[in-house]
Amino acid sequence: MIEVKDIRKSFGDNDVLKGFSTTFFPGKTNLIIGTSGSGKTVFLKTMLGLFKPDSGQIIYDGNPYSDLNNEEQRKLREQIGMVFQGSALFDSMTVEENIAFPLKMFTKMNKHDRIERANEVINRVNLENANHKLPSEISGGMQKRVAIARAIVNNPRYLFCDEPNSGLDPNTATVIDNLIREITIENNITTIINTHDMNSVMEIGDHIVYLQKGHLAWEGDKSQIFKTDNEDVTNFVYSSNLFKMVREAQNGR
Repeated sequence: MIEVKDIRKSFGDNDVLKGFSTTFFPGKTNLIIGTSGSGKTVFLKTMLGLFKPDSGQIIYDGNPYSDLNNEEQRKLREQIGMVFQGSALFDSMTVEENIAFPLKMFTKMNKHDRIERANEVINRVNLENANHKLPSEISGGMQKRVAIARAIVNNPRYLFCDEPNSGLDPNTATVIDNLIREITIENNITTIINTHDMNSVMEIGDHIVYLQKGHLAWEGDKSQIFKTDNEDVTNFVYSSNLFKMVREAQNGR
């Protein structure tokens, strides 16, 4: 569980996060949505410890990040998996080597055990027979699977995903969404997803946080978001062509 308490962050005179609180629970896919400039990227980086908040707290399972010493912060980072927007794979490493890399960095596993663990997650994300391929030799969807496998190879307690569907076709994006949700439930991970994809909201929005100009303007789940009377949320959700069609169907047009 990650608790956010009255978090604020400014850059000079620009107040980006203006004080809000929420809780992200394990075993659920927690989505952060909002228009450009809403503060969701800064929020994600603040939770990761890349930005220090001006005030407020980020609390990991009862432990405020600001209270942790350097060694405790290092141990916490070992419990965090990250799926980057562009996958961020090492071009010169094979699929197997990319996935095993965190084990080499953060554990004392020998090479045999690292490869064995890498193959476990390779099988879990359905990448059999891709072990020795380079990232350039596989599709964008497969690269994203490699990124997810690398993020979970250390059995993290927390998983952060930054626009995991960026650049993917709708069908592949749905597969990636469902894979993230399945892994979240199977391992009871606290998963935070920064996204602008309304298909993801509809597919896996267990808990949704809508940011607007640094404020938490709304939160709920994927069923509640269709019923909200918050006009800004409604306009944001139905800006997608797919959701325009849904609204028209609901209105009997």
